[in-house]
Amino acid sequence: MTRLPAPAAELGNNPLNSIPDLLASAKTVHDRYKAGRIERETVREWIGRLGTYNGPTGDRVRDAVEWFRVNKTEPVPDEIVLADLDRIAAIFRP
Repeated sequence: MTRLPAPAAELGNNPLNSIPDLLASAKTVHDRYKAGRIERETVREWIGRLGTYNGPTGDRVRDAVEWFRVNKTEPVPDEIVLADLDRIAAIFRP
């Protein structure tokens, strides 16, 4: 079983660390998923546990949560994987 970084919401209540931790976790998950080292279902579970964030980061997290909630196609077409990666990347890119 692949161990993913804990979502920032699980790391504590320090608001100064939560967003940087989220960004680092999202980058790690993105890179592992892109390299085929984790499955989409694992990514969906991670995204679903992220919790809530304020501001533009929160908007991007909510977008990713909704995307993964409604897109449960099996087998997963390449265009869905690319869209998955875009949603994850949007969390950590400025």
